[in-house]
Amino acid sequence: MESLYSFNIVQRPLLYAFYAVSLLGIVYLTVRPVVFPQPFRARLNHSARRETGASDRPELSPRAWVLTALIAVTAGAGLGVLVLLICEGWLDIFGLPLDPDTRAWVIAAFAAVALALVNFWRSRWLRRILAGCSAIVFATTAGLGINAGYGLNPTLGSLMGVDAGSYLALPQQESKVQRAEAPPQTSTAPLRQTWNPPVGMPKTGRVGAVKIPATASGFQARDAYLYLPPAALVADPPPLPIIVMMMGQPGSPDQDKSAVAELNALAAKNHGLAPLFLTVDQLGNPYQNPVCVDSASGNVYTYITTDVVNFIRTKLNVAPGRDNWAIAGYSDGGECALSVAAKRPDLFGSLLDVSGELQPLNGSVQNTINTIFRGNQAEFTAEEPATILKDHTYSDELAIFTSGSLDTTFTPQAVAAEADAKAAGMTTYRFTGNDIGHRGDSVDYGLKTGLPLLYVRFGLSAP
Repeated sequence: MESLYSFNIVQRPLLYAFYAVSLLGIVYLTVRPVVFPQPFRARLNHSARRETGASDRPELSPRAWVLTALIAVTAGAGLGVLVLLICEGWLDIFGLPLDPDTRAWVIAAFAAVALALVNFWRSRWLRRILAGCSAIVFATTAGLGINAGYGLNPTLGSLMGVDAGSYLALPQQESKVQRAEAPPQTSTAPLRQTWNPPVGMPKTGRVGAVKIPATASGFQARDAYLYLPPAALVADPPPLPIIVMMMGQPGSPDQDKSAVAELNALAAKNHGLAPLFLTVDQLGNPYQNPVCVDSASGNVYTYITTDVVNFIRTKLNVAPGRDNWAIAGYSDGGECALSVAAKRPDLFGSLLDVSGELQPLNGSVQNTINTIFRGNQAEFTAEEPATILKDHTYSDELAIFTSGSLDTTFTPQAVAAEADAKAAGMTTYRFTGNDIGHRGDSVDYGLKTGLPLLYVRFGLSAP
């Protein structure tokens, strides 16, 4: 079962196979024998026995079938449009506008399923079975296509919200007694100047799942994913900086492949040095959003600032001091990262906000106030990052904000967030990626843009 949940559902051969099968299904369901010329149709039906009672019903004419199929496809597409208008516009279930290709997948799926359903009418048992199977294939193909477009759930387990990764064996940590007896580190030089990589150091890092006990919060989070760079895998590893990352909704803490690839590339250029990269779960499952506060929906804030922090300090070999700790997030995770960075500059000296939201939202503002803040508008306003930033003054906080030029929803929010952070005294950087939207490409761009700046902050590379 673990191997099934770990199955890669964004690989192109799998997607192309589903596209091809769906296309064949549409062709089969469209071209009924009735549309063929009479002599050929007679030969097709010569060896086929009609279902009981079927011979008592008049056979559709070619014209009638074509009209029936067109009506079904049009009605299905119209229903798809209606569902999008209700879910995206009226109920605001997704919290952001969907991309055009996502809308196209939804409409196409409804149209194709409608074509499959109308094939149950006046059909033999074999066509009905194939029509039912085709409907399942059409819906699955649309789901895979949408997921691949966003690029945030690489495995079946992550799409279903099931932990399926292999647990990472953490390096042995020194006991408190050993740490107390160890000679104090007197060098204040950055690590890039004092580090000498040993012979036999791995060329790439290691990644896997880790379980973070929710001792203080009780929050039911999914397993986190940790990247250990090459320098952390040697016999006597140096204390390294750390980045705590949160993905968006519906997302998964499965380690983002672009993060691993980028960190491995940077480590190769910097003698195996890279920060530890811990992706944690602030949602609980991909279909809920308790937002980044402590509430009846979940003590997310305590989980991030207490349980996660305690796990890092006790289980990982991290460099001390806020300058070596950064918090990052994408979309909903970006808002959470900004909120935590604004509230706890004593913990995190740096922030990477990738296309982050500007408000702690669970759907619409009113739904958030009702479900998370018990109808209290003032509590919601107090938890907005803009409010938190205005109530603080920062003297040594690095904040990086990225978004895409095609992301018309979150780019203006990133601009506003950067302005608020700068006004509060943070040292800010703002980047916009050309032809970048609000999906996996946004995460890739944010990491490739922000990580080099964090490297300098951490002392892992020269300015």
